[in-house]
Amino acid sequence: MLTKGDDFPIHQTPEPIAYAGSDRNFYDRYFFNGCSPDGADFFAVAFGVYPALNVADAHFSVIRGGTQHCLHASRVLGMERMDLTVGPIAIEVLEPLQKLRVTVSGEGLSADLVFEGRSFPIEEPRFVKRLGPRLFMDYTRLTQNCRISGWVEVDGERRELSGWTGTRDRSWGIRPVGAPDPQPTPGAGLQGFFWQWTPINFADRSVFFHINADPDGAAWNTRAVILPDGSGPEGGWHAEAPRMEDVDLIPGTRHAKGGTLKIPLAQGEATVRLEPVKTFLMRGIGYGGEWRHGALKGELAVAREDIDLASADMAAMEHLHIQAISRATYEAPGEAPQQGVGVFEQLILGPYRPYGL
Repeated sequence: MLTKGDDFPIHQTPEPIAYAGSDRNFYDRYFFNGCSPDGADFFAVAFGVYPALNVADAHFSVIRGGTQHCLHASRVLGMERMDLTVGPIAIEVLEPLQKLRVTVSGEGLSADLVFEGRSFPIEEPRFVKRLGPRLFMDYTRLTQNCRISGWVEVDGERRELSGWTGTRDRSWGIRPVGAPDPQPTPGAGLQGFFWQWTPINFADRSVFFHINADPDGAAWNTRAVILPDGSGPEGGWHAEAPRMEDVDLIPGTRHAKGGTLKIPLAQGEATVRLEPVKTFLMRGIGYGGEWRHGALKGELAVAREDIDLASADMAAMEHLHIQAISRATYEAPGEAPQQGVGVFEQLILGPYRPYGL
């Protein structure tokens, strides 16, 4: 089947673009978030395409006061991967790897947002994880901190974005999507999953850190990057052995009160102290819950969901995956301290012995 993508020189196999290998869990996703300078207002967007499931979905979620307002949309893909619209949510690539636009209009939630990269995106180390004989994850991700312009409107109350920063990423490859496989594979059970991700915006630079670790704390994918504004593809400082220290969990949850990131430098060590100020539930943009990524909802389905954050059970399975909107302090030898803002994303499933879980 030929589609619009076949008229661009982007093929990776002898097949038409409509076909993405043979794994039903192949996906291709956009993610965006944005935060006001004081951390009081926050939004996130997810947009996914699942070629083998023939589904596309999109989500927009914004925190106003103590409520997380969510807009979910899903449709049949029709094997056309170049159509970046799902119901009321759309993406435009204005300048590849530098400038993108997201528009939203539906169910009382609207937005017109332009994301402009502060530097060339970083390519994170390839994520590959097997569970027994099964390939659990195999994907590539680029990440880019951005300055954001535009506006967000909730039930008629519009707020212009002034001084907002955030993060966008693009990832593609294989990870669990849609309905789970009904037949378990002997020797392929998930023993535990540990994830932290901290893209932080400072005045003249971005700091990135991530870690995937086994239940005993051994990292199977980790890196930190310090990236000055305007850096090109080879710019910035890349550290292969960062550490997240001073993590205490909020009682009754698997969410951290805060943390201290240590990044080895040539002249010593950089320290980034993270102070969470607000919790964003990732189920609001399709990471779990009824609107999980890749779920078949029919030809087109659109729904709104409002979550009262004060009454949400933060120990519930659907709320384990969060982004903690955080203030950050950066210190390094020979430099004046800097204040910034970003997220401390967290997901801990199963045991994690370093935290006593």
